[in-house]
Amino acid sequence: MFDALKEKNRTVGWIRDFFEKNGKGCNAVVGISGGKDSSIVAALCVEALGKDRVIGVLMPNGVQSDIDAAKLLVSHLEIKHYIVNIKDAVDGLKAALPFELSDQSRANLPPRIRMSTLYAVSQSHNGRVANTCNLSEDYVGYSTRYGDSVGDFSPCSGYTVTEMRQIGKVLGLPDELVYKAPSDGLCGKTDEDNLGFTYAELDRYIREGVIENQASKEKIDRLHKINLFKLSLMPSFDPGIGIAVK
Repeated sequence: MFDALKEKNRTVGWIRDFFEKNGKGCNAVVGISGGKDSSIVAALCVEALGKDRVIGVLMPNGVQSDIDAAKLLVSHLEIKHYIVNIKDAVDGLKAALPFELSDQSRANLPPRIRMSTLYAVSQSHNGRVANTCNLSEDYVGYSTRYGDSVGDFSPCSGYTVTEMRQIGKVLGLPDELVYKAPSDGLCGKTDEDNLGFTYAELDRYIREGVIENQASKEKIDRLHKINLFKLSLMPSFDPGIGIAVK
């Protein structure tokens, strides 16, 4: 049984402890997409630090069809925010490269530029960047390496999508944010369309090891295996291993 109130309080305490040890008096900087994850992380930071120490950053790439959801969130939480349109940066880099980007590179470029934007805001406002990934996404590698997969602290990477929604309700966030269909905002499809299975299936498999659809199980297992590198520290060669020290 998942106790959303208890877990919300534990997470708030963890955020406070992180800032005491890794940036006392610093601000939390959160990229606000309008989805449940960034909304919940921002709300947790507000409860942990106070609204005056949380900065939201909205980063449309040209026209963002659901930007009203992001604006609703910052208005609901009453936090300071910036709107930074990254289109010129994305287009500029594409134009500067002397080759045609692959489809994967083209899709991952905006999230990486968004992360650069978050760190520009953070370093100019005495901040720490929040990672907004959840356990379900991380388990199957549904994030962009050095894009939305990174940050300075990650309060919700241990919670599944199902659990995140319960925490969102406890936080009193608007239903249209908590239950908005998850989407990467890159290709016009929902996460579940792209993944080929539902988060309900994935979450039950993660927590209980139970899944009825064999095709979904095989896909989840494959994605988890090939994306484990995203959750690991960068491999580094240690020249001291095997060398006798006299």
